[in-house]
Amino acid sequence: MRFAGKVAVVTGAGQGMGRAIAIRLAQEGATIVAVDVNEANAKETLDLAGLSGNTSDGIARVCNIADSALVKALFEEVEGRYRRLDVLVNNAGIGSAKNDGFDKLLARMNERGEQMARGEKPTVYPDLICDMADEGWRGVMQVNLDGTFFCTREAVRVMIKHGIKGSLVNISSTAAISGEGALHYAASKAALSGMTRSLARELAPRGIRVNNVMPGPVNTPIMANVSQAWIDSMIAGIPLGRMAEPSDIAAVVAFLASDDAAMVTGSDLVANGGSYFK
Repeated sequence: MRFAGKVAVVTGAGQGMGRAIAIRLAQEGATIVAVDVNEANAKETLDLAGLSGNTSDGIARVCNIADSALVKALFEEVEGRYRRLDVLVNNAGIGSAKNDGFDKLLARMNERGEQMARGEKPTVYPDLICDMADEGWRGVMQVNLDGTFFCTREAVRVMIKHGIKGSLVNISSTAAISGEGALHYAASKAALSGMTRSLARELAPRGIRVNNVMPGPVNTPIMANVSQAWIDSMIAGIPLGRMAEPSDIAAVVAFLASDDAAMVTGSDLVANGGSYFK
């Protein structure tokens, strides 16, 4: 029960890693604020965590984290209701946005993978940047980078106001190291490393820790859009021989958010089965 008496906000808590993280923190005693753009999914996460009966144990809230005014209102409610905030997990993120050309990339990568599987020299190329409109670039950045900033800013304000030596955990990606994946996604996730290090130095005197988790491929709903050939090629590059499960990443986050990691701040913790090292 490392989080007994503590309040944790988890963004993107309606499915995948976010859901697993919220459940894990709840199992260890945290009061959970499950944030998602889908209210039903956020409520289901609370149900699965056994927190559906009492608001003192947790609440589900809808919030588009790319909207700073909505984020501010969310954290004002959290402060008003609980008078504290101990943990923020910036998990919410997207891999594509309208007019970013990602649908064309998937089609090309699937075709390229099929060519390679047949032993042919690939004649199809990704070329995502050629199809990416400004709207598509900004759409991903607004959620993955701006949204993380908006949530972090409001969380830190609450922690400072109430003298909480809290923990902030950002969810990045191995794509930030390898460059694999969509251009805007990899760029947004790489930016989180710089944000993490800068904030870790800035907030250390207040006892607030900031860390960054870099998962590799994870068995989440987003994988339903990826061909089996592409999945197989990803797994082939993982020395441990499998994709991570959401619960694997949740365990890493729980460690970083807890007092067990009291001397860990400004770190990129890579959880990718050994496919890349940092």
